[in-house]
Amino acid sequence: MKFLALSTSVHRYTDSGIHTGMWLGEYTHFYDVLTEAGHEVTLASVDGGAVSIDPVSLKTPVIQLGGTNKRYEDREFMNQLDDTPAIADVNLDEFAGIYLIGGHGTMFDFTNDEVKKAVAQFADADKIVAAVCHGPCGLLDVTLANGTKLLDGRHVTGYSWTEEKLARRTEEVPFSLEEKLRDQAGEYTTAKIPMTKHVVVDGKLITGQNPTSAAGVGEAVLEALGK
Repeated sequence: MKFLALSTSVHRYTDSGIHTGMWLGEYTHFYDVLTEAGHEVTLASVDGGAVSIDPVSLKTPVIQLGGTNKRYEDREFMNQLDDTPAIADVNLDEFAGIYLIGGHGTMFDFTNDEVKKAVAQFADADKIVAAVCHGPCGLLDVTLANGTKLLDGRHVTGYSWTEEKLARRTEEVPFSLEEKLRDQAGEYTTAKIPMTKHVVVDGKLITGQNPTSAAGVGEAVLEALGK
């Protein structure tokens, strides 16, 4: 099956100018789980074009990425980040689901109308909607065809405010993702220990808390796909 992965197109925090972007391991771990099971993963971004990588995601290979990120040294793999289609130009009907990759950049552009429309289309079609870390920004304020909100009564997770403090980004981010998820979802939960794996499955809505949860989200997606 074909699965769509969506990256932020933002490469700097608005106020400070510090570099951010897609958290690379959150894509590579998910990609590896699905492709090793025989599925195809296509990368798109909010605006299209080249995808920026958060430089911090390359500096914490053991804790954050779960081991050496060999994909970063894989030229063929990395070439796909050079020129991605914009989400508005993707034929969503071709895909069995969407995966919202994290990275702080998502806090600035996953909240836009094109992302909301894409997420709603997958949810309305009873397809898989998955997200990890800051990726659940793309689940906020999504209105479905029946007029309800995607997160109404749903169980989810996402990057916690405690983890934001540990990352020293509380002054850079435009809002607390944890607070918004608590406000909009039926239940928001986290791992007992920050920055450890936590995946929540609520039907075909699958969320992971942090970078260490990306592979777990992929495994949950395989279960939902029937492998």
